[in-house]
Amino acid sequence: MELQEKLYDVIIIGAGPGGMTAALYASRANLETLIIERGVPGGELINTAEVENYPGFDSITGPDLADKIYESSMRFGAEHVYGDVKGIKADGAYHIIEAGKKAYRTKSVIIATGSHHRKLNIPGEEQYNGRGVSYCAVCDGAFFRDKDLVVVGGGDSAVEEGTYLTQFADVNIVHRRDELRAQKILQDRAFKNDKVSFTWDTVVEEIKGDDNKVTAVAVKNVNTGEVTEKSVDGVFVYVGILPQTDAFRDLGITDEEGWIITNDLMETTVPGIFAVGDVRKKTLRQITTAVGDGGEAGNRAYHYVEEWNERNEAK
Repeated sequence: MELQEKLYDVIIIGAGPGGMTAALYASRANLETLIIERGVPGGELINTAEVENYPGFDSITGPDLADKIYESSMRFGAEHVYGDVKGIKADGAYHIIEAGKKAYRTKSVIIATGSHHRKLNIPGEEQYNGRGVSYCAVCDGAFFRDKDLVVVGGGDSAVEEGTYLTQFADVNIVHRRDELRAQKILQDRAFKNDKVSFTWDTVVEEIKGDDNKVTAVAVKNVNTGEVTEKSVDGVFVYVGILPQTDAFRDLGITDEEGWIITNDLMETTVPGIFAVGDVRKKTLRQITTAVGDGGEAGNRAYHYVEEWNERNEAK
């Protein structure tokens, strides 16, 4: 592994709204700032059809908002590289970030790796991923024009993305309970939409298809145990999220489920390591809360680095 020569004041792992905002605050405070991201900047924003609750915009697509935040985050000299972070190691007063074949040295770290969609873990899901099974309505909805779709789930994402998909197809929302968990405004829109139908008290047990694509799902009523088959062209899965923290489990900063525990200043139990956004253990995971976390962490990183400099320059 090749250790890079440059010493950074702060390295931000992840370029979702929280990570990008942290970069904005840190670089504006004249910290040597690096963002490491394994994909396109934006995080889950890239997979969001429409954002209606971000201040300053009546409505904006997720990818457009991601682009705007990214442009802002780069204004004051922050650097951005691509890499899949494998871990954080202590090296005296420094932290070493391992990403791919390179390693980076830094005084402080902000973890902003977010979360990912929980899978159903049923037969056919992995086999037909990308061939009818999707976790991103914005990415794949247009491929299903005039088709029949199943959306699995009953929370905000399932209902919002299911409604979005009706511009292309008819949608049946399959939910294991007899009522939705989504916000009332999202429920009302779905109930008023003639292209949305609901299958209650039901789980998807298997995704079926031919050599090329999804053709049907086997569903079971949780009350009666009856299993039936539905002919469908696509399955969109929205059944919860999991933290992306496998690379940080050995640091002792997560709970049993993997969510990172911080205080209100975004500080973990390891000095110099902060966490922001959806990767944190908290009750509300929204773009606005991630941005707020990022601002706080960028500011706290500045103060931590100032103290770090005083300690180490005195030696």
